[in-house]
Amino acid sequence: MKAYKEMTREELLQEKAAMEAKYQEIKAKGMKLDMSRGKPSKAQLDLSNGMMDVLNSSSDMVCEAGVDCRNYGIMDGIPEARRLLADMSEVPEKDIIIYGNSSLNVMFDTVARAMSMGVCGHTPWGRLEKVKFLCPVPGYDRHFGITEFFGIEMINVPLLPTGPDMDMVEKLVAEDPLIKGIWCVPKYSNPTGISYSDETVRRFARLKPAAPDFRIFWDNAYSIHHLYEDDQDVILEILTECAKAGTEDMVYKFISTSKVSFPGSGIAAMAASEANLADARKSLHYQTIGPDKLNQLRHVRFFKDMDGMHAHMRKHAEILRPKFEAVEKALSDGLGGLEIGTWTNPKGGYFISFDSLDGCAKQIVAKAKEAGLVLTGAGATFPYGKDPHDSNIRIAPSFPTLEELELAAELFVVCVKLVSAEMLLK
Repeated sequence: MKAYKEMTREELLQEKAAMEAKYQEIKAKGMKLDMSRGKPSKAQLDLSNGMMDVLNSSSDMVCEAGVDCRNYGIMDGIPEARRLLADMSEVPEKDIIIYGNSSLNVMFDTVARAMSMGVCGHTPWGRLEKVKFLCPVPGYDRHFGITEFFGIEMINVPLLPTGPDMDMVEKLVAEDPLIKGIWCVPKYSNPTGISYSDETVRRFARLKPAAPDFRIFWDNAYSIHHLYEDDQDVILEILTECAKAGTEDMVYKFISTSKVSFPGSGIAAMAASEANLADARKSLHYQTIGPDKLNQLRHVRFFKDMDGMHAHMRKHAEILRPKFEAVEKALSDGLGGLEIGTWTNPKGGYFISFDSLDGCAKQIVAKAKEAGLVLTGAGATFPYGKDPHDSNIRIAPSFPTLEELELAAELFVVCVKLVSAEMLLK
């Protein structure tokens, strides 16, 4: 079939009529499916059920440090958990603090601490007339939600196949002392699935910000979330590169096991320089008497080490890979050559990013919802929910069964075709 833009009006009307008939046919099947978030499926959650059995009433609850994990103590996390999360983060054990169950919570607290206390002795952001953050787009909606919550002005930076537009990042941070941070998902980025190139990581490490309290919020959420054993993205370790450049205080690196073990019941950590960790401990001392050490112990005894964690993630990949491939096939078979959409084909992570014709995303998402398929809201991948082109849609294939996903992908393709035809007929 030729591209939609090359069709005559009569051909477009015929195509629209055919898609309307197909849409009604799928709608009549009564689909009820929520794909709005990147949630692991039941089959993925079942992989970690053994974690529930590694501790019981007769278990030894004492960690390597000789502390009973049922009691108070060990603010930074038990040594064996710090070692595991440090290995996962590719940093030395001394450079990490174990927090609670969610890296998003750690990121929120880190921004809140900067607002109320400042960063390493600098003026608290909350006392400044204005604070700005750079936001690579399309990006992670919950990152943008944090900065919006605190009233921080967000500036869009295009996300390229190699990472954020570093020419723009370098220029903006060097010129404006009100720019205090940038959000980054450097590996299998949410939602595009791209990974930052070596040169991008090195340029981040060599940034010369006008603000001495500028920080890179490096959310390494998908560091070990590969789809393929023999074709994986590898990125440079940012703190190592910063140490080479003498800028080790410029980065907060976040990680968690949320999509490794149980979302909401994992363990999260922040890796950073000695100065940044000391700064974080100042408030942590008053914030908590200690994290959930029993959960840390469960994770360590279940995974044991990084080899165990990698073996576990291969099982996740076996479940996820056919789903990503099913979406890719549906998009290629249904939309290939029509020039009404482009999409990413990531090697890992949790999302596929789809770009429709300008002005179509909201209508596509609404049309899908009318037929029983809930997608991430159009615009969610941009600050303030405002996609200037109304074109980006995040597809989250993980939660449905493969059978449900195949029908959902078929419906999505039909919605794209229908809305695109209507747009071009106007």
